[in-house]
Amino acid sequence: MIVVIPAYEPDEKLIGVVRELNEKTEYSVIVVDDGSGEDYQEIFRAVESMAYVLRHEVNRGKGAAMKTAFAYIRDSGCFAHDDGVITADADGQHLLKDIVRVSEEWALNRDALVLGGRKFTGNVPLRSRMGNGITRFVFAVTTGVRVYDTQTGLRAFAVDQIDTMLSIGGDRYEYEINQLLYCTKNHIKIDELPIETVYLNNNESSHFNTLRDSWRIYKTIFSFMGASLISWVVDYVLLLVLNAIFSAITHGAGFTVFGRSVDTKLPAIIGARVVSSVVNYTLNRKVVFKSGNKLSMLLYFITAIVVLGVNYLLLKLFDKAGIPLWLSQILAQLIIYPLNFVFQRKFVFKDENNQKA
Repeated sequence: MIVVIPAYEPDEKLIGVVRELNEKTEYSVIVVDDGSGEDYQEIFRAVESMAYVLRHEVNRGKGAAMKTAFAYIRDSGCFAHDDGVITADADGQHLLKDIVRVSEEWALNRDALVLGGRKFTGNVPLRSRMGNGITRFVFAVTTGVRVYDTQTGLRAFAVDQIDTMLSIGGDRYEYEINQLLYCTKNHIKIDELPIETVYLNNNESSHFNTLRDSWRIYKTIFSFMGASLISWVVDYVLLLVLNAIFSAITHGAGFTVFGRSVDTKLPAIIGARVVSSVVNYTLNRKVVFKSGNKLSMLLYFITAIVVLGVNYLLLKLFDKAGIPLWLSQILAQLIIYPLNFVFQRKFVFKDENNQKA
């Protein structure tokens, strides 16, 4: 196994982490000095006899530091392709026993991304408990996948997945949430193993900026929701406008199609959905999922037709219950949205370059 430790302005706990790995395991260790500066070079020199030390001239972020190590593993020729990579933090908050357990779990699930998930029990700083709770909830709602500790830095994956890991966007703390989003989108199994929660000195050594770095993480997650919200607004407004227009044209009597009476809701839904579907497909392909081809277009519009039928049936059902159209469409979309999103993510916009299940 290869342990990657990104480090920015570390204290002596980094020396302890590397020494313990060196003395009690046979793992290779790569430490990345992420532009810590001259004041911290004594610490990095202390670990050079026990680990590979790579350096950034300036601070580039945790994600960039990990990518530097990943590229080194790939290009140096020093490591086996069937080996595994573990990422761990420099501040001693990942215990050796948990690093080993995650390594052993990965050995049993070599196609998975294995996480060491903290349970946040005991004396956990409030900002950490709340931040992880919010991110966990938003991630589950957005992706349909439950990960208890979305921000854990203790992870393991195969060396032959390094090209994939290098292709994932983000240079700072958002890289780790992007990694999870990529796995959920491309059907790469996420295996979470509970580990001990350790916070030293109220987590004072952390360089995580609550506002700035949380925004980077949530911005990435909310991009999944933004396209759907824009498309829903287009669909909702057009539905009300077209229904009002068609009702005025027919004086509320509806249309006659093949000798059968059709109320104004159906053509209004169709017209609104055609426009909003084009908007939604374009945003999903270009901005959100950043993948798709001619088959994805066909699958998307087949899905849109099915969703359209379900939407119409729900509106008819709500109409019989005496619920007005403006509220009925909101209720219908609350039912349809999560199912539609999961189907698109899993089947319509699969990354054609990575079809692992």
